[in-house]
Amino acid sequence: MTETRAQLREFLLGWFEKNMPGNVFFWYDILVVLWIAAFTVALHYIIRGTAKHFLKGKFEIMNEKQVKNVTLELIQRLATRLSFALQGAVVVIQAKLWLAEGVAFLHFVEVITDQWIIIFLLLSLFTFLDILQSLSDRRPTPAHFPLRGLLQTVKLIASILTTILAVSLLMDKSPLILLSGLGALSAVLLLVFKDPILGLVAGIQLSANNMLAVGDWLEMPKYGADGDVVDIALTTVKVRNWDKTITTIPTYALISDSFKNWRGMSESGGRRIKRSIHLEMSSVCFLDKTQLIELKKAQLLSEYIASTVTAIEKENSDKNADMTVLQNGRRMTNVGTFRKYLVSFLKNHPNIHQGMTLIVRQLEPTSNGLPIQIYAFTNTTSWAVYEDIQSDIFDHIIAVLPAFSLRVHESPTGNDIRLLAKH
Repeated sequence: MTETRAQLREFLLGWFEKNMPGNVFFWYDILVVLWIAAFTVALHYIIRGTAKHFLKGKFEIMNEKQVKNVTLELIQRLATRLSFALQGAVVVIQAKLWLAEGVAFLHFVEVITDQWIIIFLLLSLFTFLDILQSLSDRRPTPAHFPLRGLLQTVKLIASILTTILAVSLLMDKSPLILLSGLGALSAVLLLVFKDPILGLVAGIQLSANNMLAVGDWLEMPKYGADGDVVDIALTTVKVRNWDKTITTIPTYALISDSFKNWRGMSESGGRRIKRSIHLEMSSVCFLDKTQLIELKKAQLLSEYIASTVTAIEKENSDKNADMTVLQNGRRMTNVGTFRKYLVSFLKNHPNIHQGMTLIVRQLEPTSNGLPIQIYAFTNTTSWAVYEDIQSDIFDHIIAVLPAFSLRVHESPTGNDIRLLAKH
């Protein structure tokens, strides 16, 4: 201690000897403790007040909007925890200023404050990492890099190193001694931290290959996941399913197992329609002149029928085909004309993406009839709008079938059986 502090200490010891009963060093230590406590409390309120003053404008904006601003709360928490760590340092400095070297009470204060400083520095680091995560979550476009998993890894490593440092201070040994002893425990540590290690490796692979990001639509039937990815953590990935349930998937499972990511569909701007309508095969027939005249009235078919009828008549005339026989020559069928109508209908539909694949094809007939498949893309990826567009298209297709003398295939129902029984 300096001469001034030594004189003040002697003065206080003399005053305690004259006016206070018992051990004068006991009363002196109490006075030092009260002084340190008062100084640290005052310092805490000064730092806290400064932080509030610095963030005053931002907190007023938050109160006006009545919105919970997580980032500002975390910043305030960081200032509080840093102030606690600073108070621990102040306690050590003040104790060394007013207490003599080698005093047992000074050693006790140093041990307690060292642990105090380590704990609140670790908590401050955690809060700082949470602020980074909060700022990342506020970005309009989510980052593909698994920041949450990386930050959790940093927290885990920091916790281990802090524990080693705290134990070494309590034992008054070098941290290197404890670190050297961890080599024998490496197998146990690998077993204990197997999931975090696998999760970290999986997170890096997911990010490096741009396989998954927060906001993607993930489908993984093995784990019952079908919805939006809401969080990619160190060991787990959370998926909010369309029924609003939450499915948790191990991060490493996304590398070892297969999953479907619908991001490509969302980014393309179009969503696929791939649905078939099954026609009754007995309704398939050649079109006669009367039917052709009626179908030619349809704006979507008039040009096609006119050009096709001219080409067919010319070909049949060139081959001298006897058209009185049904098997001779070329003829237009109702199902073929129906397919051409659907192609023209989809090409003129305002909600069908014309820059993507558009096919109307006939699939292999089965016991369920003749499938006519619609393969096209809507110009929106919104689920509700997509379903409306698809339903409207097939409403129209079913309603227009009688104009082509076609019928939808239906398996016999109970009512059909009852009608047969009556006859």
